[in-house]
Amino acid sequence: MINAFLVFNGQGQPRLTKFYTQLDTQIKQRLISEIFTLVSNRPPGSCNFLPLPPLLAPPANADPQQHNDVPSLVTYRHYATLYFIVISTSTESPLALIDLIQVYVEALDRLFENVCELDLIFNFETLHATLGEMIVGGVVVETNLDRIVAGVKAQGTVAKRPVNEGRGSGGAGGFASAVGAGLGMGGMVWHGR
Repeated sequence: MINAFLVFNGQGQPRLTKFYTQLDTQIKQRLISEIFTLVSNRPPGSCNFLPLPPLLAPPANADPQQHNDVPSLVTYRHYATLYFIVISTSTESPLALIDLIQVYVEALDRLFENVCELDLIFNFETLHATLGEMIVGGVVVETNLDRIVAGVKAQGTVAKRPVNEGRGSGGAGGFASAVGAGLGMGGMVWHGR
């Protein structure tokens, strides 16, 4: 089960925080701060998944069979100026979660055409709608890129005039052209971490 999906810019400012598990507001705030620090301080070349910090991890003496739904894994990808992070239970495949993040990024790039950080700031409805097409109640329900994009467009949540309209591929925010250059798609590049 997915417990949370988070997006941060390089300075640690949250651009999207979606929790699928009920948590106290103070714990959410501490978790957001600790997760960004944990992920952003990882050396280049590090693996893209790691154990959850003790804030939400199950107690050491807990029976593992009774805690399959307890958050225990952090999976992330770093694209130019943004970190995309998924907090999940140990029952989720980290490799599948990395693919899920990639599909989310590709969907945003299709919806905004050369997506940049400003698109995420000013069109947060599209961020949530895209995530809502993919994940419901912490369960992945769709990973087909065409169906996700069509579903978001059908909701009418995509801005008619994207924020980055009229900018070149190196527009403000600057991570738009990187996926196309690095992965043969239209938007962000994966930094291989």
